[in-house]
Amino acid sequence: MAYQLQEINRRIQKDVTEFLAECDDNYAQRVSLAADKILSNLERSPIVLLSGPSGSGKTTTAMKIAEELRRRGVNSHAVAMDNYFVTLDPKTAPRTPEGTVDYESPLFLDMELLDQHFTALSQGEEILIPKYEFARQMRNDSLGTPLKLEKNEIAIFEGIHALNDDMAGRHPEATKLYISARSNINEGAVLRFKGTWMRLTRRAVRDYSFRGTDVARTLDMWANVRRGEKLYISPFKGKADIVFDSSLPYEVSVMRSYALPILQSVPEDNERRGELLELVAAFDHFAPIDPALVAKNSLLREFIGGGSYKYH
Repeated sequence: MAYQLQEINRRIQKDVTEFLAECDDNYAQRVSLAADKILSNLERSPIVLLSGPSGSGKTTTAMKIAEELRRRGVNSHAVAMDNYFVTLDPKTAPRTPEGTVDYESPLFLDMELLDQHFTALSQGEEILIPKYEFARQMRNDSLGTPLKLEKNEIAIFEGIHALNDDMAGRHPEATKLYISARSNINEGAVLRFKGTWMRLTRRAVRDYSFRGTDVARTLDMWANVRRGEKLYISPFKGKADIVFDSSLPYEVSVMRSYALPILQSVPEDNERRGELLELVAAFDHFAPIDPALVAKNSLLREFIGGGSYKYH
């Protein structure tokens, strides 16, 4: 689907608070539909697999689904599959065609351990969720978190490779969800803001604000991120029981105050500067929204901070 720029700007001018609340409510309805599907499948499996590309809002969505299920009386646990990364060995690590380490590859995930854990949880056994230390690029099982599912409890495993056949294919009984910011924004028939730009903006702002990564580095990684999506993530979205859109019609208007300063700081010799300038110019079409108006539980808070959810 596509949003219309004129309608977005009209709603901002008319009643911005109402516009934000309506957008968040629409997203909450999508979360509610996902909860319906999960509960309808609970007798078959307590495992939920939530996949989507970088910047799609998987972490917040997993927590929101868990929150909705708890509201309905079903205890749920959101588990980040990033903790199942294997310790990096430069000698055997998968490589991109350019020869750099391919961090997007599913070979970085411990598929065998995940398979064992899905089976154990389904049988009511306790597992130890490992802890991956990104700063040291190693998994530290001694910092693991125990998890055991009681009757009518659910575990939501979220990660970019959650629907990969090497894992999800072994557990066809699990509920499978796919999420991405998929909507473009048009002005009439003219494309003004691409859905992929939404995800790039989310990632650039988050990486700069919370991961110590400048936007030039994020741009350098983005080409391989997109390559990885096409190779390792998108081919499996057809396996999902539900595919839903995480884009929020108001987000570009909020993001412009965060994104423009860091995007404009990218050196002129950056090889992606052409697309960068196109992206910078695109923000000019949108009426601004004060980020302070964004709800604390908004999915957008995953990327701009100041939210009510705790991110690891």
